[in-house]
Order: sequence, then C-alpha cells, then structure tokens
Amino acid sequence: MGLVNAASDGGAAGAIALRGLTLGYDRHPAVHHLEGVIVGGSLLAVVGPNGAGKSTLLKGIVGEIPCLEGEIERRPAGEAVAYLPQAGEIDRTFPLRVLDLVAMGLWAQLGPWRSLLPHRSILMRALAAVGLVGFEHRPMGTLSGGQFQRALFARLIVQDARIILLDEPFTGVDGQTSADLLALIGAWHAEGRTVVAALHDLTQVRGHFPDTLLLAREPVAWGPTASVLTPANLARAQALSEAWDEDAPVCDRGHAHHQGHDHAQNRVDHAHIPVDHAHEHHDHRGTAA
Repeated sequence: MGLVNAASDGGAAGAIALRGLTLGYDRHPAVHHLEGVIVGGSLLAVVGPNGAGKSTLLKGIVGEIPCLEGEIERRPAGEAVAYLPQAGEIDRTFPLRVLDLVAMGLWAQLGPWRSLLPHRSILMRALAAVGLVGFEHRPMGTLSGGQFQRALFARLIVQDARIILLDEPFTGVDGQTSADLLALIGAWHAEGRTVVAALHDLTQVRGHFPDTLLLAREPVAWGPTASVLTPANLARAQALSEAWDEDAPVCDRGHAHHQGHDHAQNRVDHAHIPVDHAHEHHDHRGTAA
C-alpha cells in the first residue's frame, strides 16, 4: 500500500485532504510535507514515537494551529469536526456539572445563554450511551479518569459531527472504559463517520483500526494497518524521530528532504534499516510500501 492514501473516493462526505501539509510552531515544522486523503468513513489510527507530530496533526485538522505550508481541505467545505484533546489539556478544576460539560457539545446550536431544558433528552441519551446516567449533577472534578473520559465522549455524541478526532483517548482509563469507548468508536465507524485517533497502543490499533498513518514528524507509511505496522517501518520511524533536528526551519516544498533534513537523513542512513524500506518515505506517488 502506498505511503500516500490516494483513494479515488476521497470526495465523499467527511473526507480530509492533506495537500503538501507542513504544521509547526515558530516556523519550525512538527509535521513535514504530508500528502494524502483520509477517505470519508475511514477509521484511521495515527501512530508514531513520542513527539512524532500526532497531536499537532489533529490540531491542524481542527484548525487550532495554522498551516506553515500546504493546506487542509475538509469535504464538503466547512464540514464540522468534533475534537477530543488529550485529557491533560483540560482544566478539570473548573466548577462545571457533568450535564453542563456534555452540553458544551451543543454550543454551536445554543450559544452561551440558551436553556438546556429543551435539549435535556438529547443530553441524557448521550450520558446513557457512555454509562453515566445518574452522574449528570456531579461536579466534573469529582470524576475518576475513566468517568471523565466517558463524559467527554458523551459531549462528542451530542456534537453529532461527521468527522471525529481523538487525541490519546484511552490514556489513564481502565480496561472496561477502553472497551466501552472502542465499541462506541466502532459504532461511529459503522454509521459512516470519519474517525481519526492518535494512539500509542499498537496492539489496540491492530485489533480495532483498519487503517494506520505512521508518523515520525514526516510520513513513514500510510495504508492498511497490517502493511504499515511492520518491524522495518517501526524501526525507520524510531530512527527518524531520534534524528530529527528541532531547530530545522520550514523547507521549500520542492526541497523537502534537503533543507533542514540533511542531518536527520544522514543519521537515518546509518541506522542499518533494510534497503527495501530506506527510501519509502520519499515516495509521494502511491507506490508500494
């Protein structure tokens, strides 16, 4: 399967096209020249070493950080996105009830001052779907890690978006919560929603996610999970991550692998990665990985 997921039906609702995409901070790239299409209805895992750019990619898709180069196109234009950030990015000390937390998923419809009463049945159904009936009046700061993540998934439910982005959704939660939330993700996939999740548990990825994008600040492989999560690809991702120059500037698209990457490439070339895989990250034409 090719490095670029260039599926012909990328125009389907919920599709995300990445065009020569570079994302980063202060003109230093964190995700480098990513090209491809996340097909509408995909269930895609984004994996890679720590610092590989997984969270940065999701934040770019949702619009939290601007593109340094290239573009992100959601199809149809302006398609709504539901986004679950990492739990550590959310202030749990804010005095908010569970019901109010879930109701934040209706913000686009309600605004800040509308009553929740006409929408209470929607909110209660979402809480029931994640096993939190009876918790609606609990302060969110009193919830366990698993309960809090369930509440955040309930918020995603009421958003009712066709594109759902999840950043490390199972970190710090118990096994039963992980199983329940994976079942919910599977249901979203069955409904034809596009789900993209940044994950670190490769066993979980192999068991539940049919497609995977392996990142190491730049794409290493993208396609069916079994074809992507090979020992050679994983070794290459680790070598690229370790060799990355944090101070490299954004490079010209036509020289993506020469400016700012020469140092990283020299180190990778000496990492004794098998020749068959040593240059697959250069191929943006969809040839076999």
